[in-house]
Amino acid sequence: MKTRSDFHTMPGHLVRRAHQISVAIFMEECADHNVTPVQYACLAAIARLPGVDATRLAAAVAFDRSTLGNVLERLESKGWVVRRPSPEDRRVKLLHITEEGEKLLDAIEPAVLATQKRILKPLSPNDRKTFMRLLGELVDGNNEMSRAPLKLGAEE
Repeated sequence: MKTRSDFHTMPGHLVRRAHQISVAIFMEECADHNVTPVQYACLAAIARLPGVDATRLAAAVAFDRSTLGNVLERLESKGWVVRRPSPEDRRVKLLHITEEGEKLLDAIEPAVLATQKRILKPLSPNDRKTFMRLLGELVDGNNEMSRAPLKLGAEE
């Protein structure tokens, strides 16, 4: 029998597992708020960027533009976001957070912070800093390989 590498030790597998765990912790911590991690990221970005269009939002949260529409529809149906036509080009819809959306962000903040702490809990304080630095380098160094690369200028 041919000897193969153990996929359990491969970075791609471990990153996938870490993502699964991260989403599971987020969903548990935020269960009372009926929001997904992607919905939260979009809502938080819209709050920071009032009047952003969907293309710039996709770049700001590094999310695939073709599927962002479904996320925005859910945010709008929940009353957390409104889309308004751009005064310059009425075909372009600009996104604004609603008062209900702002209330959700205020209410969910402790759960989001608890999620981050739980994700990093198995690491020592020093290892948390090192892990975050290395993870940032890994993500930044491979950004252009993503289906939806983060565009740093998207928030300007």
